[in-house]
Amino acid sequence: MRYYIPTEVFFEKDCVRNHGAELARYGKKCLIVTGRNSSRRNGALQDVADTLKQAGILYEIFDQIEENPSIETVMEARKTGLLAQAEFVVGIGGGSPLDAAKAIALMIANPDADESVLYRKTELSALPVVAVPTTAGTGSEATPYSILTIHKEQTKRSIAHKIFPALALADAKYLAFAPRNVIVNTAIDTLAHLIESNLNTNADAYNRIFSEQGMIRWAKTKDALMSGELTETDYENLMIASTIGGMAISHTSTSLPHGLSYMLTYHFGTPHGKAVGVFLPGYLRFCAGKDMAAAGNVLALLGFSDLNAFEEWIFKLLGEVTIPADMWEQNVELILRNPAKLANVPYPVGRDEISAMYRTQN
Repeated sequence: MRYYIPTEVFFEKDCVRNHGAELARYGKKCLIVTGRNSSRRNGALQDVADTLKQAGILYEIFDQIEENPSIETVMEARKTGLLAQAEFVVGIGGGSPLDAAKAIALMIANPDADESVLYRKTELSALPVVAVPTTAGTGSEATPYSILTIHKEQTKRSIAHKIFPALALADAKYLAFAPRNVIVNTAIDTLAHLIESNLNTNADAYNRIFSEQGMIRWAKTKDALMSGELTETDYENLMIASTIGGMAISHTSTSLPHGLSYMLTYHFGTPHGKAVGVFLPGYLRFCAGKDMAAAGNVLALLGFSDLNAFEEWIFKLLGEVTIPADMWEQNVELILRNPAKLANVPYPVGRDEISAMYRTQN
């Protein structure tokens, strides 16, 4: 067994403003990486800017991170960071800005390298990254992963380098500004992390502490997710579950539902959490067929009576997703050629088992 989470994590109200001293550790100039609108709307960007000013840190803002950030965007942000002489990077937002911030920090620290280095396994350093999550989904504030869109391959893939944030400042107050569909989709992404890390070849007694405690926290919110009436306590539980889920997949990585989801996101624009969620019932059924006790433990921790109740809840919340037959067959072929995802499945799995993981309301 092993355990390694080097990120210093704070979770509290007004977290960013309370920890200017920690931010000041990383230098006097920084690049802020965020999306176009949400971090302004929820106040996170203002909190970071004010705290940096108070600490005497100069900053430049790159606010062009798109959903599912591309290699091209990372390289554009690198230019901004180099011009600003950034000594560290602050990522603000959901998984897209946080993942992008890690890749950007790598490229700024290696100014002579071209984009090919992102997917080449070489020993490279990166600037320190500070993560300020404003959604409760990816848990990227506590993972070493940076997943980018590769247009020439028409898919998404994690870069070859493992870059943990040095510092994570988590505050659930930002979630109250997110639209309901964002809350739902990110919450399902968290759920996928917790399930896929628990039913995983790499799961052990150490990292199951995270997945199991995360499921207990997440389960407290499922009625509110369905009704859309979330309280401050629900937001806190979602944010904690998301960060814990990130800690869990840091040790195990994700499995088939994530691997199968990328095609839906790239070709149909299906939000990541929804794209992953439609494969969770099938993955749980497959695992239950191999070890009902393990799958049953997951269902119990999540507060579902059985597999049918779980599947009904997922599709009632997310709605139906239709995948053309030829696209689905192509997706199965792609995952069969992805040894990393297949290796994380704790039981033997082949074409027939993967094909059966696509289920709709019908």
